[in-house]
Amino acid sequence: MLALLPIIILYAVTIILYALTREDLAGTASYWEYFVPVVAFISIITAWANAYARGDSRLLYLIRQIIIWGAFLWMLLTLQAAGVEAALGSEKTTITLILMLAMVAMLVGLYLDAKMFFYSLFLGLCGYLLADPANVAVLGKIGETLKIEDAANKPMMMIMLLAIGTFLISIFLLLSTRGSVAARRSR
Repeated sequence: MLALLPIIILYAVTIILYALTREDLAGTASYWEYFVPVVAFISIITAWANAYARGDSRLLYLIRQIIIWGAFLWMLLTLQAAGVEAALGSEKTTITLILMLAMVAMLVGLYLDAKMFFYSLFLGLCGYLLADPANVAVLGKIGETLKIEDAANKPMMMIMLLAIGTFLISIFLLLSTRGSVAARRSR
């Protein structure tokens, strides 16, 4: 259960930040900025076993993670120092930050940890819905698939259901990694 805690934190905080951002898009950029290192840390610790299960060097894995997340944090600091928030405005800065975080999480997910890939899809959808709230029709399509009536008018419920779905996929991936690690250790 302890292995699930970082993933639970990741999804719970994302849902909370999504809800806060829906209420005040301009005022939540700093919350998302503080969340970026949390996502990076969770990404690093939750995929540590993947390197072992695949037979990769843990040092090489750690270097890759540090390069990816370090470059992203460096880019965010550089953009902040260049005054991008003043140029774009707080609302666009928040959306850009969320979508960039989703993109980096997808990169990490594709190359190092599949759990982050599914999280990035969830975060990308959150960013998309925040960028253009009029496009909640996509939730209607998802709701039809899941047999949920009037899903487009229930964005928070749909976000929570999608978070649960991607969380369950993450649990499956975590358990399969644990099984690979156990098999590798028994050899």
